[in-house]
Amino acid sequence: MKIDKIRVFEGRNIYSHKTCIKMYVDLEGYSEIPTKDIKNFNENLLKTIPELNEHRCGIDEDNGFRKRLYEGTYLAHVCEHIIIAIQNMLGIDIAYGKSREISGDKYYIIYQYALKNTAVQVGKTAVDFVNALVNNERYDFNKAFNLLRDTLRNEKIGPSTASIIDEAKNRGIPVTRIGDTSVFQLGYGKYSKTIEATISSDTKAIAVDLACDKLLTKEILRNQCLPVPEGEMVKDIDDLKEKAEEIGYPVVLKPRRGNQGRGVFPNLKNQEQLIKAYKLLAGDFNDIIVEKNISGKDYRVCVVDGKVEAVSHRISPYVIGNGVSTVKQLIDEINSDTMRGYGHEKPLTKIKVDEKLRTHIKKENYTLDSILEKNKKLVLRENANLSTGGKAEDCTDMICRENVDICERAAKAIGLDICGIDLCCSDISKSAFENGAILEINAAPGIRMHQYPSKGRARNVSKAILDELFKNSSSSIPIISVTGTNGKTTTTRLIAHILHTAGYSVGMTTTGGIYVNNKCIYTGDTTGYYSAKAILNNSEVEAAVLETARGGIIKKGLAYDRADVGIITNITEDHLGIDGIETMDDLAYVKSLVGEAVKDNGYAVLNADDLVSISIINRIKSRMIMFSKDKYNTILRNNIKKGGYGIYVDNKVIYLEEDNNTIPIIKVSDIKISLDGKLMYNVENAMAACAAAVALNINYMYIRDALKNFYGNSLLNPGRFNIYKLNGSKIILDYGHNIEGYKAVINGIKKLNHKRLVGIIGVPGDRSDSSVEEIGRISGKSFDRIYIKEDKDRRGRNLGDIASILKRGVLQTGFDVKELRTILDEKSALEDAIDNQKNGDIIVIFFEKLKPLQDLVNRKIREESSKKPQNSQITV
Repeated sequence: MKIDKIRVFEGRNIYSHKTCIKMYVDLEGYSEIPTKDIKNFNENLLKTIPELNEHRCGIDEDNGFRKRLYEGTYLAHVCEHIIIAIQNMLGIDIAYGKSREISGDKYYIIYQYALKNTAVQVGKTAVDFVNALVNNERYDFNKAFNLLRDTLRNEKIGPSTASIIDEAKNRGIPVTRIGDTSVFQLGYGKYSKTIEATISSDTKAIAVDLACDKLLTKEILRNQCLPVPEGEMVKDIDDLKEKAEEIGYPVVLKPRRGNQGRGVFPNLKNQEQLIKAYKLLAGDFNDIIVEKNISGKDYRVCVVDGKVEAVSHRISPYVIGNGVSTVKQLIDEINSDTMRGYGHEKPLTKIKVDEKLRTHIKKENYTLDSILEKNKKLVLRENANLSTGGKAEDCTDMICRENVDICERAAKAIGLDICGIDLCCSDISKSAFENGAILEINAAPGIRMHQYPSKGRARNVSKAILDELFKNSSSSIPIISVTGTNGKTTTTRLIAHILHTAGYSVGMTTTGGIYVNNKCIYTGDTTGYYSAKAILNNSEVEAAVLETARGGIIKKGLAYDRADVGIITNITEDHLGIDGIETMDDLAYVKSLVGEAVKDNGYAVLNADDLVSISIINRIKSRMIMFSKDKYNTILRNNIKKGGYGIYVDNKVIYLEEDNNTIPIIKVSDIKISLDGKLMYNVENAMAACAAAVALNINYMYIRDALKNFYGNSLLNPGRFNIYKLNGSKIILDYGHNIEGYKAVINGIKKLNHKRLVGIIGVPGDRSDSSVEEIGRISGKSFDRIYIKEDKDRRGRNLGDIASILKRGVLQTGFDVKELRTILDEKSALEDAIDNQKNGDIIVIFFEKLKPLQDLVNRKIREESSKKPQNSQITV
């Protein structure tokens, strides 16, 4: 077995509403060989991963997978189960997976994941293991598993960040990890926030700098009459000795800038200890502070948004002897606790055995090899930091009002929105003015001690942090996702225009580019995952309108979690035979994801006139808005009867109906892009856009104004039935590229005044021969003169293939061969049509690339304008 390709879905996708990986594999001749026929395969597999015995498999019974193995199952299926089992063994709670044949030895395996890099490596490990089993070779599974554990440890976020992420998800706030870092975006657009552990986008950089400078912090707090230990920075050993004498022993030596207790030497009782500590510290730090040692208990006070949220008593790591075990053995026993991990990966950290620990226990006349007396308690280090193995007990309910005031004033003095204050005193229930001092203020404080105390009540500091981050705003922006076969782009632009009219700063993705506030920031066919992310991550955007194409859905899934409005304009034949989409049911299944991924209080918008769109209704869980050209459409009436909205055309007026309340929205004749109702497909697009606006509670006045002022020109709707007037003829540029698109455009131009209809036709190369031929027949029945051209991007076809099939379709209709020309370059074809136009012609080109054709037409208009200045683009 070998891996051909790996595709990662970071959001909802056509396989699952959870994150998944699709791994393409080649079984290399083993597609029809069951594992029971491979020597020792099943035995070695279950011996190595006995957890597989518990898998129920598709037959959903105890030991189901084991049963399948011995009955005879195949390698891709086995690999899928190995991947799930390994992730479970790593502590990752996932269960979904499936394997499917593509053809012959080619399969794909879909499996759920939580951590991307780890999951990719798990997939590769599973394939290596399967190959070893097939070849009856020894495989060092433990070594491979330990490497995976290292990958997991590097990728997994710590408990503090994880608790904030979990709280956000519980609130329905979308969470986006930025690359492989521990930086996360919460929410979308203008209202999004960024966090890294407990530092947020609201945290002031100057406040963080102040908190990192222990000397400045001390000075600021002292100026606010808050209790801090006496202390100063020292220049050299002589200065150190002098200032230590002035302060009075015992003293503390620490770096001016440091964290997590690094470089702190507490309780130095004499000059000998002081100088020794200084020499150790001076090798790593330039700026060193000496200050009065404050005796007492080590408390951490967490302040969020100026309010004390949690208090913990931090306890230095210690062991208790049993009269048999060495100090090292006792430490190892504590470190074996499953609640302890490396760094910040778990609620507690393994006790760190380092020189500081050895030095500290040496003061008590012990070494790591000493056998500790029964019931003897040995404290292992001076500090109580969780990062070196300490633990914490909650005492939030014990802190006195005066200490609350001290800590809240200190946080405000430094300017931190979230901070951890190290307060040392004999009793937290008594004022620190009497028996303690603030030792430090920490930006980015760890909150796992509060969320997972060793003793006492857990405090949900994450809730307070999220409350603070989103106290004055929503956590997200309105998201409107538009899919379908035809009309996506125009509908997307219409919705964006309505929202812009209503005062929103709108981000939009379309086949023509990415736009923010009507400004194109990137050109191209931008209807996929990364384009949508560009809008959702943009802090200017107050509403996102996303054209969501089939290809993007299949390749990467959705970029957002759930939309406020999911629109399916229609589902007609297009792209069949591409990316495994063979039937209309397959296509409907792909498009239905946009309708499914809608918030509970959001709306799915469906075309009640389109039978394929209606077929997905049972997949929709949200409320629905139906639109139809027929007031009496049964599907539309049923939705209204159930309490939903209906939008329809009656007597050339678009109406909104809900619960026996009918509201006229706009006359069809006032919708500029409908050309007084001649372009009925644009009436449908207008109804879909109207539905989105209604779902978002946009004032009807804004809807009317926007529809009245949205013109079908190259500025507002480029490439969609743009009409130019030249020499008594009309030139129409349109992106129609499938059967229904051709029919709609041709039906529209037939309603315009004309003498001849001239069509310049072409079809993308990845369409089926039957579809291409049918477009040729449609054109042959409709046009008086035809030019056949081809796209530059032939999508795997040979030069002239598409043109040949189109020509065959045209000629099947009895079309006059004298009126048929083949000019493969579309710009040359259009120029020839213009140069040979007759008065009253309508020339329509179904283009691949818009800009060169716009330039050509505008040049022709300028040339004509020098003779007849009245010629210009029509505003419609």
